[in-house]
Amino acid sequence: MVRLLASALVLVLTAPVAAQKFEGLAETPPMGWNSWNHYGCDIDEELIRATADALVSSGLRDAGYTYVNLDDCWHGTRDDAGNIQPDPSRFPSGMKALGDYLHARGLRFGIYSDAGTTTCAGRPGSQGHEYQDARQYAAWGVDYVKYDWCATGEGAAQRNPREAYRTMRDAIHAAGRPMVLAICEWGENEPWLWGRNLGHLWRTTGDITNCWDCVVGHGTWASSGILPILDRQEALRAHSGPDGWNDPDMMEVGNLPGLAENRSHFALWAMLSAPLIMGTDIPAMTPEIRDILANPRLIAIDQDALGIAAFRWIATPEVEVWAKPLAGEDWALAVLNRSNGVREFALDWQAFALKDDQNGREARLGTRRYRIEDSWSGAGTGTTAAPLTLTLAPRDTRVFRLRPE
Repeated sequence: MVRLLASALVLVLTAPVAAQKFEGLAETPPMGWNSWNHYGCDIDEELIRATADALVSSGLRDAGYTYVNLDDCWHGTRDDAGNIQPDPSRFPSGMKALGDYLHARGLRFGIYSDAGTTTCAGRPGSQGHEYQDARQYAAWGVDYVKYDWCATGEGAAQRNPREAYRTMRDAIHAAGRPMVLAICEWGENEPWLWGRNLGHLWRTTGDITNCWDCVVGHGTWASSGILPILDRQEALRAHSGPDGWNDPDMMEVGNLPGLAENRSHFALWAMLSAPLIMGTDIPAMTPEIRDILANPRLIAIDQDALGIAAFRWIATPEVEVWAKPLAGEDWALAVLNRSNGVREFALDWQAFALKDDQNGREARLGTRRYRIEDSWSGAGTGTTAAPLTLTLAPRDTRVFRLRPE
């Protein structure tokens, strides 16, 4: 009996530990920059280094934007042993040197791959090489992996997404280096229902594009503007929170034609507790775009410890008020003008109950007074003792924080 017990104990102690994602890497939504929205395939190490330097000099790194993520087209070929290599003409110094450059500046290194045989741009994918690729990323000092869904088959022959992302999660775990895993499956198989155990964020839609209210067809798929993506988020809010985030895609702030559209886009992503991954030309961005992206009060709303996504509190055909409970007893409100014209809007605090039944939060507007802070400027704008009357510019969003007196 003693021998049997001892043998059983040895088996328990020597059994392999089940693979799991590295916990705690995204307690708040990740913040950083990605190359795709502005540059597409036109990337090289000179651009990445210049972007890193601009993140530091502009103050965006210190504002919280620490991930520098290479998207598609960094790849070269696999060597004779099957190890993925960078394109030698674009990244002649190698990926380890690039990672060291980023880390030396207080930044983190992100990279892109795909769960299929090729990436969306036709470079080598990771299917069948997951463990090998994860070991290579670890050797390069990678901190973040965006994992796409192209070339994974169609119909009954399509790869099982849970298997695909579980395999990469397990590969990262086996490589031993903590890396954020971004599930870029485009929301096709409802990753908000299963992604939390596998990754740290998951796309809720197809690709974003730099327009306000459009859907652009590309044959077998479509990209969407700000409003169409926004309209798909509220129903998913229960699934998002610390260490597992709904991702409405990387930001187009700086790529949209109007300043109001850029303000609204940023404000709404912050209200959704979305990952704030910039996608513009950082070295050449205007001061106005920099000020939007670096606004500390909007960032604080996005990075709030509760991690609760906003909901539509009030909706008219042209004006919406989104509400987000914050830590303590604060609330954030975003007043969005969806239309192309100036709109007057009065917010009567006594006319609507401000409550989030899903999370058991309520602002006692009838019995308690709240101070109102303009989150864009930081200025006080009165209290909830009187209605808030606003003039909303076309496509603009005003954001306020309510603090109980």
